[in-house]
Amino acid sequence: MSVDDERDRLISRIGELQRNLGRFLAQRRAPSPLFDTNLTMRQLKVVMLLAYRDSASGQDLAHHLDVGLGTVTGIVDRLVGHGLVTRREDPNDRRVRRVELTSAGRTLVERIADAGLADFRHLLDSLDTQTLRDALSVMTRIEAATVALDRQDAP
Repeated sequence: MSVDDERDRLISRIGELQRNLGRFLAQRRAPSPLFDTNLTMRQLKVVMLLAYRDSASGQDLAHHLDVGLGTVTGIVDRLVGHGLVTRREDPNDRRVRRVELTSAGRTLVERIADAGLADFRHLLDSLDTQTLRDALSVMTRIEAATVALDRQDAP
């Protein structure tokens, strides 16, 4: 077996394990704030996108959602109505409106993330210390690769 074949096989198996882990955590999860929300998928995408950015313009959101600016306006209007986002003028260009999370929006994102972390922590608690050390080592390398890819993909 060539090195490339082995790498492909290992990557496929890791992907399969990740899917299985996701299924396991999803089926045993206590009620999640993700499922308690009345947001549409597009609204949730905007909230999650804004959680990783300080703010975004309507054009940015339209690009990431692959929809028109009019559609983004409706999505943002509804999120403003839910009290999850706010609009403000861009300090560098008064023609541009920036969308950002409100404290309620940040709280929703934190509650969703915390629910997932609680389940994952419960799983990690069942592992022995050496396995946790090994997992930390691997996850640290994955994080470094993520940072490198993010820098490489940045415009």
